[in-house]
Amino acid sequence: MITEIAENNLTEIRRQLHPNCVVCCLGNKRGLQLDFKRADDGAMVGRFYCDKSFEGYPGLLHGGVIAALLDGAMTNCLFAAGHRAVTADFRVRFRHPVVTGQMATVRARISQSRPPVYELKAGIMQNGQLKTTGIGKFMEQSQSLYKSAP
Repeated sequence: MITEIAENNLTEIRRQLHPNCVVCCLGNKRGLQLDFKRADDGAMVGRFYCDKSFEGYPGLLHGGVIAALLDGAMTNCLFAAGHRAVTADFRVRFRHPVVTGQMATVRARISQSRPPVYELKAGIMQNGQLKTTGIGKFMEQSQSLYKSAP
């Protein structure tokens, strides 16, 4: 698992860059409140309950929420690697419906690193089945971009 020092750095990066993120801000009462952790293989992993308040069709997690989960996992994966980047291109493949009322896991990893561009892959698993996958390209940004944000 990620070391305590690195975990504190990741928490601080999230606090500075994503202070009210709908995916990873633990203080956002209306958000998903995922607490991402680094797995032994270097991937970022977050477990979440698929609450009915995030439904699209009855009993199914909304596709936009699914996309946000994948994107948030990828972004946190970059944070953990020390990169501050924004989404430049993002593709989602919906393989099977993600069911509400159950737990699921989102997992992301860096697949290509060619600074300032990074490619990441992510997936959502539920009940042992890969439900959704995503591929994203992210563009590293200077810290000054974030300092000007509200």
